[in-house]
Amino acid sequence: MTSETTLWHASAREAFDAGPLTRDMTVDLAVVGGGFTGCSAALEAARAGATVCLLEAEAIGHGGSGRNVGLVNAGLWLPPEALTAQMGQDAGLHLIHTLAGAPAQVFDLIAREGIDCEATRNGTLHLAHSAAGLRDVQDRHGQGVALGAPLQVLDAAETHRRVGSDRFCGALFDPRAGTIQPLSYVRGLARAAVAAGAALHTHSPVSALSRKGGDWVLSSQGHTVRARKVLMATNAYHLGLTDPFQPQFVPVNFCQYATAPLPEALRATILPQGEGCWDTALVMSSLRMDQAGRLILGGIGNGAGPVGGVHHAWAQRKLATLFPALKGQPLHHGWSGRIAMTSDHIPRIVAFGPDALACFGYSGRGIGPGTVFGMQAAQALLTGDMESLPVRPVARHDERFTSTRALWYETGAGLIHATAARFST
Repeated sequence: MTSETTLWHASAREAFDAGPLTRDMTVDLAVVGGGFTGCSAALEAARAGATVCLLEAEAIGHGGSGRNVGLVNAGLWLPPEALTAQMGQDAGLHLIHTLAGAPAQVFDLIAREGIDCEATRNGTLHLAHSAAGLRDVQDRHGQGVALGAPLQVLDAAETHRRVGSDRFCGALFDPRAGTIQPLSYVRGLARAAVAAGAALHTHSPVSALSRKGGDWVLSSQGHTVRARKVLMATNAYHLGLTDPFQPQFVPVNFCQYATAPLPEALRATILPQGEGCWDTALVMSSLRMDQAGRLILGGIGNGAGPVGGVHHAWAQRKLATLFPALKGQPLHHGWSGRIAMTSDHIPRIVAFGPDALACFGYSGRGIGPGTVFGMQAAQALLTGDMESLPVRPVARHDERFTSTRALWYETGAGLIHATAARFST
């Protein structure tokens, strides 16, 4: 395996190419960032009849959207009671119910726009790695069902049948959710936005953003875009701009490793129904299969960083521990991405000026929330109605000790992965 050989680039069925900004423009909505949030916002606004210009500093999906695990979840990491305790009952329930419908919106978009992204809506499994983990998923089940979620707790035997590993005590099954090829998905959103009339420009970093004469003026590539409204959708890959706004978050790295397509006999026993998975461990792991039969394992940590070898060794040992038949199976792809984590794990919408919003801080749940936040931010900016946004906009958001906390995540993951690689059997 070579360094940072991203599976999603190797297997993407959707292609998208757009050149840099080459002229001055005047539009209703300017979007900064070409990920799930930015592309879904551009598509939504263009379909509503607005003129739109999206500027991306690299290629579409360069950031977290092209490095994502690909799990389309119905909610955040936090269980419902923790969410309402932090946000208040009404605001918490509004966000919970909004994100409960996020998978349906994602899969409806895929169907409507004909996006070729391996869309598989067979649910997800939250795997209990221990007896304490099983109590956690049982508690989450009770909280979710009380709010109408169609969740099921699976016992150890059924979990073994669905995963193909006897290492879990049970699981929480969510039939609303599923998996996608995330880079193909975001490229498909970009293609659909252009077809709806939006102008998308890649390799066009925004070097300045200011308010002039009642409009926003963005500078890029020696040209300007004048816009009535602006949406900042850079999340964990914000580049350069600090004035008038720079999102604050804790950058957390997540690495993934993929096998070559497995033989049919193994594919029939490992995740045979195609659910996407993550576990209840303190340093969470993810697990899924793509449509070609590659098994993909993920975990906290920077696989391209100084201790990348530790994470790679952990991945090899983890796969062999979960699935003994995979012992010695080479890992053909490995890549990392950044997560924008907030201290309370709740996304933020910041109204950083008149007719200006920034959405960020999905804390590892980028696909469903990113898509929905982008769509609703576009609607709110165009209509002026901020009441229906998933979270109430705030004038500013501050995070403390971001570098220290980022180091804590990385060091903790490295130590746990090093210990697991050394002592797992």
